[in-house]
Amino acid sequence: MTTPIKPDVKPPAPPVVRTVKYARKQYWNEPTMTWWEKAYLPEVLRGLAITTGIFLRNMGKWITGRRGAVTTYYPEEKRADFAPANRGKHILTQRPDGSPQCIACNMCATVCPAKVIEIESAFDINDPAHPKSPIRFEIDYSRCVFCGLCVEACPEDAIRMEQDIPNLVSGDRYNMWLTMDEMLTWNPKQDVLKPYPPKPVALKVSDSIMRGRESSTH
Repeated sequence: MTTPIKPDVKPPAPPVVRTVKYARKQYWNEPTMTWWEKAYLPEVLRGLAITTGIFLRNMGKWITGRRGAVTTYYPEEKRADFAPANRGKHILTQRPDGSPQCIACNMCATVCPAKVIEIESAFDINDPAHPKSPIRFEIDYSRCVFCGLCVEACPEDAIRMEQDIPNLVSGDRYNMWLTMDEMLTWNPKQDVLKPYPPKPVALKVSDSIMRGRESSTH
């Protein structure tokens, strides 16, 4: 018995992959190095001269009783002379009953360039003056850039940045989330520019019956 002869089938040719050379983006103001800068060593010496000059200038100020540059080893050391407009720790202002002034509009989270603000809102139909409020308001301090745009964008004066910066460091970035309770209770403030009345107290059945009787007698 003879075995059939298989036809000579050639494997398909691999697809041709055409590589395109990556062209790096060219900026209109891209700097160009001079021959002096390309020599490398003169620029290194120039940098050392600048650093040494600043060091000697500060040393001269401290020796003569004037104030030079200050280096603070934070968090072991803490400066007491923050600028009045220093953007430090965030706080959430409160309504008269202690609830957050925030209306959960998400303006701060939207304008944040680092996208570090997370808000979870709730709706309360029994509070007609302030029906929407956050039940979770958190800021990731491991990525916050302290630009203050959240404060400027808030239409309710609900978030502020204090001058002080206490306990902002941690060995674990997952422990650097600033919670709503901490922002409400640390250095609490109720002097908001747009105050809301406190949440109305829900009437009991007996109170509503008494009010109905009083209104019917008048």
